Amino acid sequence: MPEPQEPPTAEEQHGRRIVLITGSTGGLGRDVALRLGERGAHVIVHGRSRERGMQVVEEIGRGPGSAGFYQADFTSLAGVRKLAEAVLRDHDRLDVLINNAGTGLSGDDERWLSRDGHELSFAVNYLSGFLLTHMLLPILRESLAPRIINVASGAQAPIDFDDVMLERGYTRSRGYGQSKLAQVMFTFDLSRKLGEDFEVNAIDPATLMDTTMVRSAGVRPRSRVEEGTDAVLNLVLRPDLGTGQYFDGLRPTRAHEQAYDEEARAKLRALSEDLVQRVVW
Repeated sequence: MPEPQEPPTAEEQHGRRIVLITGSTGGLGRDVALRLGERGAHVIVHGRSRERGMQVVEEIGRGPGSAGFYQADFTSLAGVRKLAEAVLRDHDRLDVLINNAGTGLSGDDERWLSRDGHELSFAVNYLSGFLLTHMLLPILRESLAPRIINVASGAQAPIDFDDVMLERGYTRSRGYGQSKLAQVMFTFDLSRKLGEDFEVNAIDPATLMDTTMVRSAGVRPRSRVEEGTDAVLNLVLRPDLGTGQYFDGLRPTRAHEQAYDEEARAKLRALSEDLVQRVVW
């Protein structure tokens, strides 16, 4: 059950930018949370570890910002729903949603499933953000300039709609790449549906940042976390950014070709709605 810690007062909610960052107890998400706290934002910190989450909250609280921690496990859609319900209960507005939580490339090629029986990367990296975003749309609409940022990757692999859960020919890199392309396809689809009042964008923040996830995969880091943070903050803070784009760092670029296939995006949307029990758009 998510556990809010000192939600903002009504005065704080109307005076501060309110930002929810999933997976913000470590790595990129933590660094983005701290940097936004330094700018005076109220940061909704999410993660699985209460201890690590409270450390982030306390560090933000030593500066001009404020924060609250919500605990939720994204290997379960029920956990995502509980997080959304708690945020909706405690906040009447949300200015920025950063879907950053994810599982990476570490480990062997054993196929892991979420608690709901879905391929794990697809469930955690993509489906959790799909559900959370739709549940939080009511309070995002209360913002004067709502932004949704999906932290994707350049490591994108096409989705086989006959075998989305990768029961055949599974590799960990394929599962990861498919989930990251799904995030970009969701970004483009959602941007079209929400229109110009929202800024909905996806980003590959930096290549192989020096994070626990990268190091645990036995991969040599190629960039600093701070580079990725700068890129994400560009999408949070830059005025008149536009919507429906995919960024490589600070620059818009082109994603995998399947992201521009309207039929493929419609298939993904229908599948996702079914898997989360028909979320209403």
